[in-house]
Amino acid sequence: MAPSRRTAIIVNAVAFQLVWFAAVIGAAHGYGWAGPAALLVFAAWQLQRGVRRRGDVTLMLVALAAGFACDSTMVAGGFASYASPFPGAPIAPAWILALWAGFGLTLQHSLAWLIRRPWLAVVLGGTLGPLSYLGAQRAFAAVSFTEPRITSIAVLALLWATALGLLSAASRRSHGIDMRATTIGGATP
Repeated sequence: MAPSRRTAIIVNAVAFQLVWFAAVIGAAHGYGWAGPAALLVFAAWQLQRGVRRRGDVTLMLVALAAGFACDSTMVAGGFASYASPFPGAPIAPAWILALWAGFGLTLQHSLAWLIRRPWLAVVLGGTLGPLSYLGAQRAFAAVSFTEPRITSIAVLALLWATALGLLSAASRRSHGIDMRATTIGGATP
């Protein structure tokens, strides 16, 4: 029997968090393969369900491209360095790209509520994205920011805000949502 929609959303969120921990802790301990391996399990589970499969694959690839651009910019610009940096500078490491791909698998499920809220997606991307990196830095030393650290984090915030805005738009497009038909505070824009 298929899980209920609510259960599937919870499992999606928990599974992504497990990918995050596998990737970050694995990278911090020299096991850069742990994140991509966890992603494979998560993706296999999510895609075998057949719910929004085409959109999931598309968003996973768009998120992967966004992550490649964001984190390669961080490396190439000298703003950050990553544990287990395979394939090496100036390219973002495989484990963080696995996180981005896994993040793409949440956009039609546990993070679907962001679809109709593009400005919220931008704000949350600019704040929560960097907080996730800071958590990975402080708890596991999986990433380190170069000095002045505030500049590095500001660049990351800008990159994440842009990426999540684009991912929100891609998710809306995947769902066929026309933002001109949505309302803001009960009023049509």
